[in-house]
Amino acid sequence: MVADDWWRSAAIYQVYVRSFADGDGDGTGDLAGVRARLPYLAGLGVDAIWFTPWYRSPLADGGYDVADYRAIDPAFGTLAEAEKLIAEARDLGIRAIVDIVPNHVSDQHPWFQAALAAGPGSPERELFHFQPGRGTHGELPPNNWPSQFSGATWTRVPDGEWYLHLFTPEQPDLNWAHPAVRQEHEDVLRFWFERGAAGMRVDSAALLAKDPALADAAGDDDTNGYVDRDELHDVYRSWRAVANDYDGILIGELWVPDPERFARYLRPDELHTAFNFDFLARPWDAAELRASIDATLAYHAPVGAPATWVLCNHDVTRTVTRYGRADTRFDFATKRFGTPTDLGLGLRRARAAALLSLALPGSVYLYQGEELGLPEVEVDRAHIQDPMHARSAGVDPGRDGCRVPLPWTAHGSTYGFGDSAGAWLPQPPDWGTYAAERQQDDPRSMLSLYRSALRMRACQPGFRGDELTWLSAPEEVLAFTRGHDLACFVNLGTEPARLPPHQEVLLTSDPLDGDGRLPGDTAAWLRT
Repeated sequence: MVADDWWRSAAIYQVYVRSFADGDGDGTGDLAGVRARLPYLAGLGVDAIWFTPWYRSPLADGGYDVADYRAIDPAFGTLAEAEKLIAEARDLGIRAIVDIVPNHVSDQHPWFQAALAAGPGSPERELFHFQPGRGTHGELPPNNWPSQFSGATWTRVPDGEWYLHLFTPEQPDLNWAHPAVRQEHEDVLRFWFERGAAGMRVDSAALLAKDPALADAAGDDDTNGYVDRDELHDVYRSWRAVANDYDGILIGELWVPDPERFARYLRPDELHTAFNFDFLARPWDAAELRASIDATLAYHAPVGAPATWVLCNHDVTRTVTRYGRADTRFDFATKRFGTPTDLGLGLRRARAAALLSLALPGSVYLYQGEELGLPEVEVDRAHIQDPMHARSAGVDPGRDGCRVPLPWTAHGSTYGFGDSAGAWLPQPPDWGTYAAERQQDDPRSMLSLYRSALRMRACQPGFRGDELTWLSAPEEVLAFTRGHDLACFVNLGTEPARLPPHQEVLLTSDPLDGDGRLPGDTAAWLRT
């Protein structure tokens, strides 16, 4: 069992290492850069850092194509440096959560290279999904499963067999029915727990198990062959036993729309928590968000797991941009170049959304740069590196727009990201206006709002526990209490709303009207 329940209400900061801070001046973020900025994260008030993959990788998919789970990519640093980072963060009261990518490896991983060399029918190929093709000469792929990234799901090798990859061809899927695959990943969990990791975030956690028959999908929406299969639960029970040996936690990235099936992964002997993508994807609408909050709390309650809340991550359009659009939902299928956005409106809503998400019961995830109010960047096509763009034949702008390196200073060639002439992704000319240095001492800044909210969230007893009670409020207002004396009011409408009787206004996302009313797209925390 985990020694304490810090994870049930933690504020967790996501670091995309490549874009956080560059310590050696080569234009790529690294562990030295993160170590130098640990005081900033301690000052922000987060409880833990989730590091996206830092493993040795050819970076065909931003590090989610892992060549060695036990080595740090040289672009980021060394294993010894990762151990120092974990220890130094812990000294500042910040735990480390390491990403694990179990569905697939890099095509440069030794296992896959050995499978290619060994040929059809070999034990090496049994670790993956190698199959003969269909058609007269095996020229057709083994089945019709769609890719997670558009394009083909099978690639043919010179000897005529095909291998499965739900993502890019550089990411061959592992065969989780093979005991060696299971043993290897349990050993990887132990490896990182022994180096001080407090938890592991499980990438694409619902995709590991595949239909043994690899049967065709019945249609575009049929994912039964590779999503949320019952065999997965035995995998995560074995992982939970490993985590319990180290007081570690497991966090699943689970895109599972059925609430009852989603909750199965959070039973006491499986994962500790899982990301709540429903809340992230909803539009800026009071009824929609309340429905998401109610559903989330309802399907977590029977298994005793805490909810999680997140507005953005390294795959998703940044909150300021999304909330400034006519359609404020998020859907991968609708991402397009040139979508108009009102950044002023988006910023106002993002500030209110920050107080809403931080007031809800459970843990909350904050993606790097959200505390600075960064917008999505429309990266020039010539500089896009995300494979989602290429595999969509240039239709999808990809995810690089939320991965542009952070601005730390108002001036300089990379706005304080590093000492190089340029960053690995180009930063826009106005990037310095969002710099942490500019916001540091501005009480009206997004950074100051997050610092105040995180500090208050940590010290107010009412924000602990799982209780939430809705209050009567106008149709476009969300109003609820936490504990016996805290309340959150969020006005998602256009007209000011009158606040109920209260003892004190603790924090607002934007100033109240002159008569004390809550303006539209504004949130307030009250002591009742």
